[in-house]
Amino acid sequence: MKLGIDVSTYYEELAAGVKYFIKGKEVDPLHEFLNNGVKYSRIRLWNNPFSLDGKPYLGGTTDMDNFIKLAKHMASLGYEIILDIHYSDFWADPGKQTLPKAWANLTFEELKKEVYKFTKETLERTKAEGIKLSHIQIGNEITNGFMWPLGRLFENGDKERTNYENFTSLLKEGIKVTRELMPETKIIIHLERSYDIKVYDEVFSNLKKYDVDYDFIGMSYYPYWHRSFDELFANVEFCKKKFNKEVIIAEVGYGFTMEDYIKNNNGQPQLKIDVNSGEYYVPYPLTKEGQKEFIKEFIKRCIEHNIDMAIYWEPIWIPGENICWASVEGQEYINEVGKPTRNEWANQCLFDYEGEATPAFFEYKI
Repeated sequence: MKLGIDVSTYYEELAAGVKYFIKGKEVDPLHEFLNNGVKYSRIRLWNNPFSLDGKPYLGGTTDMDNFIKLAKHMASLGYEIILDIHYSDFWADPGKQTLPKAWANLTFEELKKEVYKFTKETLERTKAEGIKLSHIQIGNEITNGFMWPLGRLFENGDKERTNYENFTSLLKEGIKVTRELMPETKIIIHLERSYDIKVYDEVFSNLKKYDVDYDFIGMSYYPYWHRSFDELFANVEFCKKKFNKEVIIAEVGYGFTMEDYIKNNNGQPQLKIDVNSGEYYVPYPLTKEGQKEFIKEFIKRCIEHNIDMAIYWEPIWIPGENICWASVEGQEYINEVGKPTRNEWANQCLFDYEGEATPAFFEYKI
């Protein structure tokens, strides 16, 4: 099995003056992950993560320049590079897949052409900069489609969702140009809801029906929302058997505390889940020891089930000045205004709020 990390926010962390430590000694975390046997670096790409007046959306502000800079740096250290194209100007996930501002008023046929063109320009620049991609994701957590509304999968009561023809047509544009320009690069189709055999059966059966060409099934696994190891790996085995594809856990994470890094915050939890409600699955205490045990068991299960690769999502995204998931402008773009502009992921990292490696860091190894 192979291990990876997604540290797309790396340069925002450096700009904030954040430092990292192992047993009190300052370290470069990227070197330390390599020492653990981590060999892959997944980097997300947003089309244009800036407002019309040029203000950054933050959350890494992961535009093409950031991707090139980070990919070159990671490759120079010895990492293989995985490109994760969101086809959005900001966060894309099952609850939002916002069209890039420049594509907002296009017809479907025009959108197809822009997907091909954007992917082509991205890969051409990547090649020109001397960057080799081991894998590419066409879309991010596209369980409900992407580039809404034109590529959205629409609920249809108890029946199969609709609009697969449009959804798969858009996927094919990104895949086609990847095969043309980078035939050695492996293509990942990435969903979340990794416990849900029914939804994976529906999506990947339709990809087969519409003759979509890809190499790996990607899954996100955060147990709070995606349930138990047993349910995850039952789905893994189902997908491997039915679709004859290897599986990558494209995102995984687990918390080491529920205490906020912002002092005197009136008891507001850092990750917005109520661990006592019964609504969320919490297999281990959200403590440093609990995070360690989660990672230890996760790696063990992945090896047992022949997972091709697992990628820890943003393990170094710790608190710092102006480190947050979204600026006000970013919130406006995805229509999620009024939320705190802060780092809501800091308690899921493999370094604590002071930058010290958590015990789980030493278990994230191969």
